Amino acid sequence: MNTDPISDLLTRLRNAQMAGHDAVNAPSSKVKVAIAKILKEEGYLSEVNVYQEGPKATLHVGLIYDGRKPKIRSIKRISTPGRRVYRKSTELPRVLSDMGIAIVSTSAGLMTNKTARKRHLGGEIICEIF
Repeated sequence: MNTDPISDLLTRLRNAQMAGHDAVNAPSSKVKVAIAKILKEEGYLSEVNVYQEGPKATLHVGLIYDGRKPKIRSIKRISTPGRRVYRKSTELPRVLSDMGIAIVSTSAGLMTNKTARKRHLGGEIICEIF
């Protein structure tokens, strides 16, 4: 049994890129799909699809490379089930001087730290990507 499914998704992405795979599959959920769509909008992923196979849905994610180097240089989980990390809109992190992104869970849904800062929303910091 997996106690942290978001961390599992991030680890699958990290491992697949280190191994040079073109795509990765993971069990699907609404939060995982939202995270994957944000990464696609920011240019870190090429495709995001959800396939329904019987009672279980599978999330299929396409990876992007710059030559031989993966587009995602680092992907790190910040808030874990044992240690939640919440920040106000004025205290949201600037990942690599705003060259990277942090995914924040706000009252208006999941969004990047830049969008949350513009909308003056704080929340739980899910992960950092650059």
